[in-house]
Amino acid sequence: MARPAPGPVYNVAAVVQGGRLEYEAVLFAASFRAANPGFPGRLILLEPRPGPLWPRDPGIRNPALRHLLEDVFGAEIRRFDSRAFGAAYPQGNKIEGLAALPAGEPFVFFDTDTLFLDALARVPFDFTRPTASMQREGTWPVIELYGPGYAATWKSLYDRFGLEFESSLDPAQPDEHWEKYLYFNAGWFFHADPRRFGGLYLDYATAIRDDPPPELVCQPLDPWLDQVALPLVIHALGGGRDTLPPGLLDGAVSCHWRVLPLFYARAGAGAIETLERIAAPNRVKKVLKDYAPFRRMIYQGRGRKARALFAGQPLPRREQAIRNRIRRAGLWMR
Repeated sequence: MARPAPGPVYNVAAVVQGGRLEYEAVLFAASFRAANPGFPGRLILLEPRPGPLWPRDPGIRNPALRHLLEDVFGAEIRRFDSRAFGAAYPQGNKIEGLAALPAGEPFVFFDTDTLFLDALARVPFDFTRPTASMQREGTWPVIELYGPGYAATWKSLYDRFGLEFESSLDPAQPDEHWEKYLYFNAGWFFHADPRRFGGLYLDYATAIRDDPPPELVCQPLDPWLDQVALPLVIHALGGGRDTLPPGLLDGAVSCHWRVLPLFYARAGAGAIETLERIAAPNRVKKVLKDYAPFRRMIYQGRGRKARALFAGQPLPRREQAIRNRIRRAGLWMR
């Protein structure tokens, strides 16, 4: 029986920098290697260089951690220059860092607070039809009493960049409901060429920041700028919502855990077991224990205590209610 043709070879990327993200990157890389043995592409971590937009070196601070990422988990660390964002908007690293990826090679970008639960080979990426995470809430735009509404706000951006607005809409949703308009979480996205995607992303994001349409005059862009520009980039490159089967990324294959107390409260038992298993080897534990939230939540059992707060009862529907209960118990940390 003939074997199925192999899928495209692509690179997996994330941003790593000093502080919280460097410790998250260890869990990211460890879980990636555990779930993807023999992965044919490269695991590339994008590290910002020091420069005038950073008051201090934004790079990895812990040499033992760098050794673990490069020599144990086989990550290729590539540095990039911050010319547009830097410390004023660190989320811009995922935009500017794409320039350091190999040109013309398909890529999937993930935030470092991602845990891999199964092989990425299960995901049928079509790199000509980019998309991004639909695990989001209606955080932007913020609609004022006297408008403009969702349609006018989003249409002003499509018009600014010469994009067709109507084809981006979800006909299954009513007018002025936030889900009718293309909006993503920037926790993962992919495309066939990081230079093309990243160049467009940078152009759109800086134009929105520096010269927004009048409809955005009262809109907050920090921290939402990356998620405001992202749907425009995806639409411009021929992608859209749901170009992947649901339930794989942000589901059976990957988990965007975001904040450990929330992860322990909401994740399935298998995901928690995966996290604790990949964090258990001494060479990993020795590094991760330097970061207080990981030490307390994973190794000192506070994550399990946070989970016990919700045992035997339905989780509150609103994330803020979950956060509040964890805070009242003195178990919130990041």
